[in-house]
Amino acid sequence: MAQNYERFDMTIPPVRTRRFLHPLTILLSLPDVWKHRVRITRTGVKGLKPPYVLLCNHNAFMDFKVATKAIWPSRANYVVAIDGFIGREWLLRNVGCICKRKFTNDVTMVRHLQQTIRNGDVAMIYPEARYSLCGTTAVLPESLGKLCRLLRVPVVTLICHGHHINSPFWNLHDRNVAPTEAEMKLLFTPEELRTVPVSELNRRIVEAFQYDEYAWQKERGIHVTYKKRAEGLHKVLYQCPSCGKEFRMRSRGEYLYCEACGKRWHLSELGELEAEKGDTEFSHIPDWYEWERANVRREVEAGTYSSGELKVTVDTLPNAKKFIRLGEGTLVHDMNGFTVRGVDTDGDPFAMDKSVPSLYSCHIEYDYLGKHGDCVDLNTLTDTWYIYPEGEDFSVTKMALATEELYYAYCRAEGRPCPPGLA
Repeated sequence: MAQNYERFDMTIPPVRTRRFLHPLTILLSLPDVWKHRVRITRTGVKGLKPPYVLLCNHNAFMDFKVATKAIWPSRANYVVAIDGFIGREWLLRNVGCICKRKFTNDVTMVRHLQQTIRNGDVAMIYPEARYSLCGTTAVLPESLGKLCRLLRVPVVTLICHGHHINSPFWNLHDRNVAPTEAEMKLLFTPEELRTVPVSELNRRIVEAFQYDEYAWQKERGIHVTYKKRAEGLHKVLYQCPSCGKEFRMRSRGEYLYCEACGKRWHLSELGELEAEKGDTEFSHIPDWYEWERANVRREVEAGTYSSGELKVTVDTLPNAKKFIRLGEGTLVHDMNGFTVRGVDTDGDPFAMDKSVPSLYSCHIEYDYLGKHGDCVDLNTLTDTWYIYPEGEDFSVTKMALATEELYYAYCRAEGRPCPPGLA
């Protein structure tokens, strides 16, 4: 059945933002920019005109609005994941969006970005390819430096601060954080792109992308008074540092707690955790997250990592009309990568395998759209599957961490360079 669906046409060249829609992009952006009193600082970009590449960090939808304000009145082509096109393909294409299926090697996308540059516009790229899970840098692709060199125009970074604190991926409620900040900085001139080795280009991009939203919050003294500010945090912090149990963490109101041992932590208005009783193992949320990563790395190094066989429901997104229920099946994530098997609604078998070398990271969702639950998003060049495990004995955060650690282990074993910044 799945093979018969109409596919999203990825080959259509990027559209320059239509003149009659161009004012709409800034009109839709300004209310939030004003509400959060965004402060944009610029370094080395005075007088800079398109075409150029703009590399942006990614923490919330607000990122797009600030980027639109930062480059105004220039036009841009924005790289956007296919789920962003659902029900609004015409509009997104005509305001300049280019569709991408996440974590795929897409030569067509490179050609589209080259066309953007030939058109004299801004090529706007979010290389982390997903919202940051805990307000710190996500893994960047190995090909980024090479892509910048290929496009042969100035490369600028736009690093936003405060968007994760205002609306974290694990609980999207707007916390009215203000002011927020953005730093727009010239990173490479065309001459530097020609002469600097790709490895050095990658190193400098990674350096420019270092950020920590919770450290920024504490430095600025920004208080979040939202009474449910901890709810959803257990999706990221899935392992208890007190008893070591996985998948038993929960959250409510201002508190994070473990159902297995009963330990509780309070999340302060400044984004710091404090244990109600006993030692506070991690007051800084990213430190807890990196402790979980280290534990996953040990499983990978020991060759024991496995999610076990999980029952799943799979939705497919072959085009931008809507998700379609593909069917039910099983998911295994282990030392071999992802293996999905099932039977569709017509009784025909379906399968997807994503080997370790094919995937340096993956996209996940928490409680997708507030009703579908946690999922892993796996892609081919022609299809996107949202895979929803059943039960509670799993964590999509752990799967995301394991995907990265498995790939790093593969690179080290093969003597290949690891993805920049997180190896």
